[in-house]
Amino acid sequence: MGCRRTDCLSKPLSGLFAKLGSAVGSHPLFFFIIPIVVSAALGAGFVFLKENEDNDFESQFTPLKGPSKVTRALVKENFPYDDGLFSEERLYSTGRFASLIVVATNVLDSPALEELIRLNEKVLNITVDVRRLGFTDVCARVERACASNVILEIMTSRKTSISYPEHIHGSETVFLGSTLGGVTTDANGTVTSAQAVRLTYFLDSQEGSAEAAKLWLRRFKALMGEEPSSENVDVSYFTSKSKQDEINSHTTDGFPLFLITYAFAISFSVISCMRFDNVRNKVWVAVFGVISSGLAVVSSFGLMLYIGVPFVITVANSPFLILGIGLNNMFILVSDWQHSHVKASVPERMAHTYEEAVMSITITALTDVLKFFIGVMSDFPAVQSFCLYTATSIFFCYIYTVTFLGAFMAVNGKREAGNRHWLTCMEIPSVKAVDQPDFYNFCCVGGDYDEVTGAEKKKLASNFFKDCYGPFLVKSWVKGLVVLIYLVYLAMSVFGCFNIQQGIELYDLAADNSHVTTFVKKERQFFSGYGPSIMVIVNEEFPYWDDVKRCQLQGCLEDFKEPQFVDEEISTSWLDSFLLYGQERRLNLNDREAFLSNLTEFLEHAPIFKQDVNLTGAAITASRFFIQTVDIANASIEIEMLQGLKSIAGSCSAASLTVYNKDFIYFDQYDVVVKSIIKNVAVISAVMLVVSLLLIPDPVCALLVTCSIGSVTAGVTGFMALWDISLDSISMIIFTVCIGFTVDFSAHVSYAFASSRKDTPNEKAVEALSNLGYPILQGTLSTILGLSVLLWSEFHTFRTFFQIFFLVMFIGMVHGLVFIPVILTLFTCSSREKKSEKDLQMTRM
Repeated sequence: MGCRRTDCLSKPLSGLFAKLGSAVGSHPLFFFIIPIVVSAALGAGFVFLKENEDNDFESQFTPLKGPSKVTRALVKENFPYDDGLFSEERLYSTGRFASLIVVATNVLDSPALEELIRLNEKVLNITVDVRRLGFTDVCARVERACASNVILEIMTSRKTSISYPEHIHGSETVFLGSTLGGVTTDANGTVTSAQAVRLTYFLDSQEGSAEAAKLWLRRFKALMGEEPSSENVDVSYFTSKSKQDEINSHTTDGFPLFLITYAFAISFSVISCMRFDNVRNKVWVAVFGVISSGLAVVSSFGLMLYIGVPFVITVANSPFLILGIGLNNMFILVSDWQHSHVKASVPERMAHTYEEAVMSITITALTDVLKFFIGVMSDFPAVQSFCLYTATSIFFCYIYTVTFLGAFMAVNGKREAGNRHWLTCMEIPSVKAVDQPDFYNFCCVGGDYDEVTGAEKKKLASNFFKDCYGPFLVKSWVKGLVVLIYLVYLAMSVFGCFNIQQGIELYDLAADNSHVTTFVKKERQFFSGYGPSIMVIVNEEFPYWDDVKRCQLQGCLEDFKEPQFVDEEISTSWLDSFLLYGQERRLNLNDREAFLSNLTEFLEHAPIFKQDVNLTGAAITASRFFIQTVDIANASIEIEMLQGLKSIAGSCSAASLTVYNKDFIYFDQYDVVVKSIIKNVAVISAVMLVVSLLLIPDPVCALLVTCSIGSVTAGVTGFMALWDISLDSISMIIFTVCIGFTVDFSAHVSYAFASSRKDTPNEKAVEALSNLGYPILQGTLSTILGLSVLLWSEFHTFRTFFQIFFLVMFIGMVHGLVFIPVILTLFTCSSREKKSEKDLQMTRM
């Protein structure tokens, strides 16, 4: 007749798990020793940790196939660096540099200016290596001289007033928007005061000078770190290596947090598993539950390091997750063990425990492993590595739960069967002695159980779910209230989803007290008035001598100056300069040969523009122009700018245009983050639906578990917005991690509901809550309390991890203990009840 309820797979699997439980109960030593031996062997892989570490920000935390990486390759091919004509706006990668921001009441006045000159001299006098190499030996060059901070020359000469944002210095126009900040000007645009000045020391980017440049940057950082505070100026510093150094330091910050978290977890688990009964006490089970999670981490990490999977800083979050999973598994095993008959043999009790608990654990473990293995297809290499480590860890956690932890439970069960004390293992009486003091009866008596059910007496918390909370929740008016609360929750979640911010600030990657954080905040405060200079690239051969097509192209270039985030007065165009050059000399530039021959002559007079024109043979195969952005005050405006400029480039019909800046490599994540999250939720939901239909013996329950993924995900996303957490590559990784846990509590409750032999949906819900309410509460509190130590981290990344994981655990718990039980009672089919009534009538006939 087929499967009326989808239990074709769950029934035989439950029977198989029962046999496994019996085997573990009969031979616990074997199942206990093997995981330890495997962990020791695989743990040796940690010797390869250093060589597998890869925290390069660009390669790990930017999209693998980001469009800006393609554009950068195009720029690199068509506009190679001229090492003798350094230009900051023409950089296609970050390069090597050191930078200072000096803040004062007015940096143009003494003694602030004198302090600035002194600092500059100290930097220029830095020497490294036994050869005493100085700045002039490693600097980037412009016509054989070091690229200098022209702003210092302007500030010290003061022969003429300083105009802002562009100033005529000698024969050149100098853009001051990126070097002078907090500027006050008069009606004529003349600077009257400035609160900040930025000095940047660019180093040679050639490979041959890499080691010397590295040493110079290290010495610069040490010098600035030793610089005493001054009454006149406030100095912040940054180097091209600072961002990477901060990411690398996350590892050392995370290790002590990991140890403290495990200490918290052990403490809470022990306390929550303590019993006043000296025989039924589960203290050691709690301890070994934590150890089981630790062994899973050691085994999985060691295996991944053996085979050479990159170890990225995001992987450091994985042990926290595995700890949460391991503790949740342990609490469920303990709960089902307590429901078994105390007078039964240990193998029989283990068979009963595994038949109920391991099936529920299998559902969540299987979906988590599948989800993380699917995550290997992510656009972010850091996510790929994280998913590989975490999926393997969950697999080992599952295996060690049913072997190592189960074996210890069996050993602990034999102690209980002998009525032995949990600490001394000595046999003790099960009945209180009248002639003994209360202290003796409290410490040396145990082994009591419920003579009606034959199982252990339930704790007060479990009885609360059975006798109070469960019956209260299934009242009709309470169900209506819960549905109303759920609708309000859903409305708030959707509202938050449409208002969540995207973008990452550089200081979010650094410690709170880091020089990086200080520098970037000063940069945002004083220099956000002018953003990066953007390349507009004509990436195809174009007939610039054709007057009609040239005018069309210039029209497209003018379009780039219309958005509010672009300064229409400031731009750099080799074409405009060349046309002006031709006009002054009355040249005919509408003829191909005349255009190309005069262009060659023009580029000799203005060599800086040679880097903007790819003149190959008798054709210009590519060229570029520059526009200046303004008021780029935060990451949200960066997203708006990137999308706006790309839209304008795409709308030009005159030529194929693209836009680029070296920072666009990191902005690419904004296009990928939301798409990745939607894809992950869809994949997880599809996987969960298949697994649930196969393993949960009720299609309605299976469908509700799948729907709960979307519900919890919407809630987490929405409340992230209310908690001021932005979506970026870091939070996306954490969010991806947490999505897998949205289903755990709902799956456990749904499976218990579907497996219940009670007659009515209300009774099934009460029984499910009675069996799993306290373990779910234990799992939630132990994980949240364990991870709460992350709030004390100096790194935004770890604090964000706690915030998102807290939302996942709390909202997941509310779904498992409130929403799902109520919805199950409302939508579960009553065909089983009707069938039972029909069978009863047939029997009576």
